[in-house]
Parts: sequence; C-alpha cells; structure tokens
Amino acid sequence: MNRRLALGAFLIVTLSAPAQAWREEPLRPSAPSMPDPAPAELLSEQMADLSLVDAVFLGLRNNRSIKSAYLWRIADKFDLRVSEDAFNPKLYLSNSYRASRGHADSQRAGQFGATATLLGEYGTVVSLGWSKYHTQANQAGWRRNDGVDFSIIQPLLRGGGRDVTTAPLQLAQLTEEANRLGLKAGISQTVAAIIFAYRELLRAQEQLDIARAALQRSQELLSVNQAMIEAGRMAEFEVVQTEASLASQELGVEEAANLVDSSRLELLRLLALDLSSPVRATDALHAEAIEIDPGQAISLAERQQPDFLRQLIMRQQADINLLVAKNQSLWDLSLEVGANQARDRYGSTYGNGADRSWDSYAGIRLDIPIGDLSRRQGEVHARINVEDQQLQLADARQALIRNVKDVIRDVSTRWRQYEIAQRGVELSKRKLAIERDKLAAGRSSNFQVLSFESDLQNAENARLNTVIAYLNAQTQLDLTLGMTLESWDIILNDH
Repeated sequence: MNRRLALGAFLIVTLSAPAQAWREEPLRPSAPSMPDPAPAELLSEQMADLSLVDAVFLGLRNNRSIKSAYLWRIADKFDLRVSEDAFNPKLYLSNSYRASRGHADSQRAGQFGATATLLGEYGTVVSLGWSKYHTQANQAGWRRNDGVDFSIIQPLLRGGGRDVTTAPLQLAQLTEEANRLGLKAGISQTVAAIIFAYRELLRAQEQLDIARAALQRSQELLSVNQAMIEAGRMAEFEVVQTEASLASQELGVEEAANLVDSSRLELLRLLALDLSSPVRATDALHAEAIEIDPGQAISLAERQQPDFLRQLIMRQQADINLLVAKNQSLWDLSLEVGANQARDRYGSTYGNGADRSWDSYAGIRLDIPIGDLSRRQGEVHARINVEDQQLQLADARQALIRNVKDVIRDVSTRWRQYEIAQRGVELSKRKLAIERDKLAAGRSSNFQVLSFESDLQNAENARLNTVIAYLNAQTQLDLTLGMTLESWDIILNDH
C-alpha cells in the first residue's frame, strides 16, 4: 500500500511541475522597434547631438511607461491563453493518507483518484473518473475498493449551444484585441510626448540664440552710441536707453538658458536617461505645406484610431453579453448519460472475499426557478448596456469626426500663421537695418532703433513659435488618425 501511495504522490509532483516551472520562469516582455538611426555620439560628459529620430529610438528602448505596458501584456496574453484552454481536457488528481487509532482497533487508510473532464463547444461536459481506496486495520483486516465513473451532460436550454459556450472565449479574444489597441494608443501617446518634448528643447535653444543675437546687437549699438558721444553727435544721457535695453537683453538670455535646462531635463526624463546628460537637439526647424483631404482622413481614422476601434469592440462585447444573459434566464434542461463500475475486495482472519458491480443511467433533468428575479436582472442590465453602447459609439464617431476636422483646420491655420510670421521677420530685419543707417546719418533716434530691435526679436520668436506649432499640429494629426506608429515605421512586436 505504501508503495502505491508513494507512486501516487510522485505522479502529483510530476504533473504539477509545469505549473511550478511557469511560476519560476522569468518574465521576458517584448519591446517595440523601429529602423536604427544613424550612429550618434554617446551620451557622456561631452555635449551629445541628438536628432528627433534618435530621441524616438531611445524612447522606445528606455521609456518606463512603454516597458510597463509590455510587462502587463504578458498577463493579458496569459488571460487569453486561459480562455483558450477551456476546451482542452482537464485532469484532476487527489491523494490522501491517514492513520488513526481507537480504543478497539488501529487502521491506516489511503485514497488516490483521478478525474478527467472535457468541455465541448456545444456545452457538452464529458467526465471520466477513477478512484482507489485501501484500508488496513489490525483487527478488522484489509479492504480495497476501486472503480470508474463515466458521465455525459448535455445542456439543452440554459448553458447549451455553441454561441453561449464559446462566448467567454469570444469575449477574451475581443479583450485581447482591445488590449493590443490600448498598447498601440499608449505607445503612440508616448512617442508624441517625446516629439513634443524634443521640439520644446528646440524652441528653448532657438529662443536662447535669438536672445543672444539681440544681446549682441544691443552691445554693438552701445558701441555705436559711445562713438557718437565721443564725436559730439549724441548727448551722453541718451546712452542710458541703450544700457537699459542691454540689461533687459542679458536678463532675457538668462531666462532662455534656464528654459533650455528645464526642457532638456523633461526630454531626458521621457527617454529614461541620466538627467545629467548634456544633450543638444540638432534637427533643423523646416516646415512644408501639406494637403489633407478631410473625407479620406476621416475614413482612415475610422480604420486606424485605437480609441474608436476599442469602442467598436465594446459594442461587440455588449451584444455577446446580452446573448449570454438571455440564455442564463432560461430553464435548466439537461440530458444526462452515465455509467460506473466498482470492485470491492476485503480480507481478515475469518476469510477473504470480493464483490463486483456496475450501473448505468440515462435521463433528463429539469430545474424551473419560480419567482427568482435575479435571472432577469442580468438580462435587463445587458439590454441597457447594448443600448448605451450604441449611444457611446455614435458619440465616439461624432467626436472622431470633430477631432479630425479640428486638427486639419489647425494644421492649415498654423501654416498660414507661419507664412505671415516669416514675412514679419523679413520686414522687421529690413526696417531695423534702415533705421540703423538713419541713426548713423543722424536722421533717427536711439529710442526708435531700440524699438525696432524689440520688434525684430518679437518677430523672430513669433516665427519660431508658429513653425513649432505647425510641426506639432502635424504630429497631433498623426495621433488623431492613429498613424503615429506607421509614420515612424514603429513595429509593436506584440505577437
């Protein structure tokens, strides 16, 4: 008996080893990828040039939000695996051993059993079980019992039918599809955030250059003023205006330098790099006009936009849940067929014996709930959810169309603003050059030149802001259409 019990325990440990191995298996999340950019300088103590492509590449590799999303995808995929496993055979093992002592006798008892079940796609449950029981008593002797049970249960109303039985699997597959769309949306948002942060660093660097150029012009103007004072062509007190402007420009340079550091830290945070890394954005701020067809853009967004596609999935899930809820409110009518066979052997000082028996059955079981409103409760909630999802889908489609039209209009408006700002810079430069010539000829005032100097600096900042706003509007357009990953050749690698 002890040998048989040891064999049963060995089988249990052996069959449970895969589950233990799964628990100890290290997690190996996937990661998104894109074509490798051109080799860039290493981020070290030297100033490293960083292009926008480099920034996106590093973000895909290092960003913690992306890594977290791929970690959770391991759990999502395992959830789907569990649902798909529902129609595979299941084996359950049980084993026990007990020693007892009483006033009249002492005995040892062992039991081992195995049950295999299989769920069919139409709700059929097939069960096959085997059990063995053994006792050994000092006075009463020994007794052994083993037998096999076989049964088939086919639901005819509640729980029956392929659509109802496979509903959990369909829901799990739709959930997995929604999770993949969520992963796409999350990575797209992160990539867009990196792009926006990179351009903010570019903006800060350009503003610093503009401020330094303005400071240099103020210093040059101060030199001109001092030369004119020495020549007796300007009153000495008029230089105060230039000195005040010079102090203001120095303050502007300090503020711009502080903004560069702040923008650099935000970009490094998104890239999950050392915050002390001295990086410099190197992309040129170049913009070109693009033509967008609103109808094609809306059609593309309906096929690609992750949030809208997830709303469509929620609508499908609501229909499946209603189907299941209707089925659960039916009567429980099942066809049952089964058979069992048992063999009993015993022995003692008075003799040995053996008995063998078998039995089979077939029948119908009907359970009719009366006055139980809870069964209707699920159907009511499911019907309301279907109606609500229809409203949510209509609202999502309208919001999608509005967002696409808004971003298209924004792209067009930003381009026109950029063209106007470009003309403004050119005119401001010409205006300042003319006024400087007039000042040298004694036909203008120091105040007028300083005023035009301020106009030029404002025009250059306006052009900088409009070109970045236009480029950001293009990035927002990709995000709204669900085309961010495709635009950057990013592959999810989420198999």
